[in-house]
Amino acid sequence: MTWIFDQKETATSEGAAIRWIDHRFFTLDFEGQEFHGEVVSDLSEAHQLVLKINHRVFHIRKKHALDELIQQLGMDKPKVRKIKSFNAPMPGRIIHVLVKVGDEVDAGTPLISLEAMKMENTLKSSGIGTVKTIHVVSGAVVEKGAPLFEFE
Repeated sequence: MTWIFDQKETATSEGAAIRWIDHRFFTLDFEGQEFHGEVVSDLSEAHQLVLKINHRVFHIRKKHALDELIQQLGMDKPKVRKIKSFNAPMPGRIIHVLVKVGDEVDAGTPLISLEAMKMENTLKSSGIGTVKTIHVVSGAVVEKGAPLFEFE
């Protein structure tokens, strides 16, 4: 039987034993070692579990017959959208501009550091693109919705 642990395909291993303490906690004996576990999330209908074993979280699911077809069709890849602009989500003062014109960004790339209500917020890209225009400089004060970047 094949399982997927933290996005990696893994074959079933022999010699493991589980002792249930209650419906949520268990002890796992494997290769002479004892591990303490907890069921964090049980999504049995979707063949998925989230387990915490010795303070480490594992996302586990049983491999399904449709998994290979879904992968061949490219439906297993997260959808990433191309961004055209990035506006200030709140009023504040620009502390640092973290990208320059021509930089390629991915979803999650830090773009700018903005101080709002005495807190520094790092604003990140929500998609992919190449920085075309930067509308602000460090020290500038911006209102909510003010254009900060344009992308191509």
